[in-house]
This record gives sequence, C-alpha cells and structure tokens, in this order.
Amino acid sequence: MRNLVFIITGPSGVGKSTIIKLLLNSLPDVHFSVSYTTRPPRPNEENGVDYYFVSQDEFESMIKKDKFIEWAEVHGFLYGTSYSEIEKAFTEGKDLILDVDIQGAGAIKRKITDAVTVFVLPPSWEALKERLYLRENNKEVVEKRLKRAKEELKEWKNFDYVIINDNLKRAVTELSSIILAERSKRKRREETIKEILSEIEE
Repeated sequence: MRNLVFIITGPSGVGKSTIIKLLLNSLPDVHFSVSYTTRPPRPNEENGVDYYFVSQDEFESMIKKDKFIEWAEVHGFLYGTSYSEIEKAFTEGKDLILDVDIQGAGAIKRKITDAVTVFVLPPSWEALKERLYLRENNKEVVEKRLKRAKEELKEWKNFDYVIINDNLKRAVTELSSIILAERSKRKRREETIKEILSEIEE
C-alpha cells in the first residue's frame, strides 16, 4: 500500500500543532514533517522537533537549491516543507502528516494530487481572537493574523475533511479517525486483498 499524505491546515491559532502533537502519541506509524522557518522559536518549541529554525540566508540558499516542495512568506517570516522530510517518511514506510498554511496546502496538493486535506476550524470567531491574544501581546500582529484568517476561513469548502476544534480530545479523535478510515479504503488495500484471495484460489 502506498504511503498516504495528510495535509492539515487552518488559520493561525486554531490549534493545528497541538492536535497533531497529541495524535502522534497514539499513532506512532505516522511521520510528522518538520517544516523550516525563519521566525524565532516560541517558548517550549524545540529545534528539529517543532520546526527547523534557520536564518534568512540559510532559507534562501535552500530555495535556490530547490530543497522545498513548497515555501511561502507568512506574517513576515518564511516557512517551507522540504523534499527530504517527505522522503524520510516514505523510506521509513510511514504515512506523512504536514502542518502547513493554506498557501502551502494548495502547493503540495498540486504536486501530490492524492494527498488527503483536512481544514481545522475554530469553534467561533471570538475563540480564535482569544487564542491569538493569549499567544501574542502585540495588538498589531494579532490584527494582521485576524485579517488573514478572515480570508483563509472562506477556503474550508475546498478540503476533504473539516474538524471544528471546540474540544481538543475530540479533535484528536476525529483526525485519528480520518487517517484510519483513509487507510481502510478499498482502493488503498487492493494489493493486500489480492494476496489474501490468491491464497484461497490456491
């Protein structure tokens, strides 16, 4: 069975990263694609685990060397998904999960057309505002993120699945269910099924 690719996206502050971190505890056979970024790490973020934190020059050098399947500028910083992270997952025989912005999701989907896309929504606009203000004290920064979020939220209908993050435990369960259901689709198991049936025919 071919390795699956799951693209998780949604506005900043919606809880994508937290959902994915908790999911990985219960599904160890999924590889998380660690993105590269030029932004400084937040408290409790670890280099090589949450992101690869690199300088502007390092990132631009990687662009020139065609190291990224997608990259974009988001809120003044550069973010990118490397080909090496995808290759690492497939070499290990694991499914791949990506946490990217909506620009990145579209770029990856155009190149990996059978990728499964998941959009994470906040339970309400007020809840999203509250989460962003808890993370960031700078009102101007939050207002920019909210302005961008208004446009991003309009894109929900272009995704395969939608998770409303009003309860973290349930959101993790829903994402896990999506992955397990996609693995169980008939078209993804045809080779295994044929092997089983060939034994019967013998």
